[in-house]
Amino acid sequence: MNDLSTAAGSKAEPLLQRTDEDRVALLTLNRPRQYNALSSALLDALHRELDSIAEDEAIRVVMITGAGQAFCSGHDLKEMRALGGREQVEALFFSCSAMMQKLVSLPQPTIAVVNGIATAAGCQLVAQCDLAVASDHARFAASGINLGLFCSTPAVSLSRNISRKRAAEMLFTGEFIDARVALDWGLLNRVAPQDRLMETARELANTLIAKPREALAIGKALFYRQLEANLASAYDDASRTIAGNMDADIAREGVDAFFAKRSPRWTP
Repeated sequence: MNDLSTAAGSKAEPLLQRTDEDRVALLTLNRPRQYNALSSALLDALHRELDSIAEDEAIRVVMITGAGQAFCSGHDLKEMRALGGREQVEALFFSCSAMMQKLVSLPQPTIAVVNGIATAAGCQLVAQCDLAVASDHARFAASGINLGLFCSTPAVSLSRNISRKRAAEMLFTGEFIDARVALDWGLLNRVAPQDRLMETARELANTLIAKPREALAIGKALFYRQLEANLASAYDDASRTIAGNMDADIAREGVDAFFAKRSPRWTP
């Protein structure tokens, strides 16, 4: 386990922990008494670690979870209220938005492992990960509106995950939805009992590890590019991408293995 960031000048527990095991990097938000709120220091630690993981070919999947009873309660409101003015607040949100975009640009798939409440930017973090697994008692809310603060940045990822009407309901009312509703609405991929949460997430990670790393990286990049393109441009990009993929050794091996009725021999 790597300890990645601590409060300046203190002997406090690290704000972010990383554990690598069997080609999976597990990042744990570690501010349990603050419900893993995203302080500027925790955001900085996430930036550094995501940059490191992006260059680490040994890591095939990234999982993100929270310590204690919460996944992430959003931004640290005490820290935000203590900031000097609009420029500092804007810098904080730009940092968070850049971190969210790094999750998209990572070549490795990301899985949110939601162990408890995920509110505001915490709900945004779930939506921004490629995949999400939650415990059956997890709850989700874009709750800023209850404080007079519309969840503008969470709106970006929420509206790209679930239908407009459902995203608007979460954003406009600030009400909680439970894990089963979140699964039905498309915010989650799987729901598991609390005592099987990590096991269920790891099963999903192992499924991804069994696929060729290069193909997943190519496909993830294409997946997000085409979402923002018009239909003709999306098909043009997809056609070029799959042609390049088919011309690579990984696809040749996969197709040859299919015809030979054997398992592909891809590089681990």
